[in-house]
Amino acid sequence: MESELDRILSKYPFPESVKEEIKSELEKLNLPENKLKKVIDACFRAYLNNLIEPGEPSGIVAAQSIGEPGTQMTMRTFHYAGVAEINVTLGLPRLIEILDVRKNPSTPMMKIRLLPEYANDREKARDIANKIEATYLKDIADIEADIRNMRIIIRPDEEAMKRKGLDHESIKKKIEKQAKTEILEEGGNIIVQISEPSYKLLMSTFEKLKDTVVMGIKEIKRVIIRKEGEEYVLYTEGSSLKKVMKVPGVDFTRTLTNDIYEIYEVLGIEAARNAIIEEALNTLEEQGLEVDPRHIMLVADVMTADGELRSIGRHGVAGEKQSVLARAAFEMTVNNLLDAAVRGEMDYLRGITENIIVGQPIKLGTGDIELVLKMGGRR
Repeated sequence: MESELDRILSKYPFPESVKEEIKSELEKLNLPENKLKKVIDACFRAYLNNLIEPGEPSGIVAAQSIGEPGTQMTMRTFHYAGVAEINVTLGLPRLIEILDVRKNPSTPMMKIRLLPEYANDREKARDIANKIEATYLKDIADIEADIRNMRIIIRPDEEAMKRKGLDHESIKKKIEKQAKTEILEEGGNIIVQISEPSYKLLMSTFEKLKDTVVMGIKEIKRVIIRKEGEEYVLYTEGSSLKKVMKVPGVDFTRTLTNDIYEIYEVLGIEAARNAIIEEALNTLEEQGLEVDPRHIMLVADVMTADGELRSIGRHGVAGEKQSVLARAAFEMTVNNLLDAAVRGEMDYLRGITENIIVGQPIKLGTGDIELVLKMGGRR
């Protein structure tokens, strides 16, 4: 049955989320009908005052709202809050990285949450961390180059192997795959015999074997386990969302990465849009700057509107403007004008930049309205 509050609210054209918020607050107060109407009236006036005006230059306002606080941001890289061992890019370099949609961010990292049966047990969390963290051959064995006999001697460290849950057989298979040559066992040591007497080949094989990944995901250099509330969470240096999502025990619905391009490739454009908003807001908040999320959302919408990730810059949004003059005003003036002349492009002067260049009023605010005066007749 419809309540009195629902009946009054239904007469106002509020968005559903605002309606729900007003309803939940008013239900706590238990006001009589006449006061309910007054409060909702006041809310509606406040809502109308906050609506965007027709002809409002929302793009310019958003650019200003993000650009001005950007001048207060630091240029340095800080430690990630709470995880002293992992360095992560913050401040202005990170904001530029987000808006440029870099394919390889300077400090990729992941926050991996685990399924309930693993999240509360440190040992199980450690097992998953071992499966994810890249373990190199040099971490679990001593490797020597025997120049006299043209061979490489690998002495596995039993303790390190036990800690990582590795055995001789699995290591041997990895070495065989990497070295592509004869492998022998001698008193617990693994011997790699070089196929031809070449010092260069010996040293290149030696270097290759040192950096062979025997366990874990190559892109993830380090994993740190931290307890947050009741559960253990893994923080990683390096990112590989697709591979991590396949690891048993990982709760992929709550696993995050700061590599936006990777999110786009694995989860699609909507997830990438959310990641841009989240990362940009977090970067600004970390610096103590407050920007209305709607400005960031507008930028994220522009970057993802056509179903692909586009950077804000000459290779993305700014470089794809329809207007020749706007492109020329942004960067590479002569090239843009020459290309447009060769192709016989036409500029319809619909945007802001091009109208300013030719000295016309811009189509924004009061400039968006044309008044016609009827001459003659009564005045």
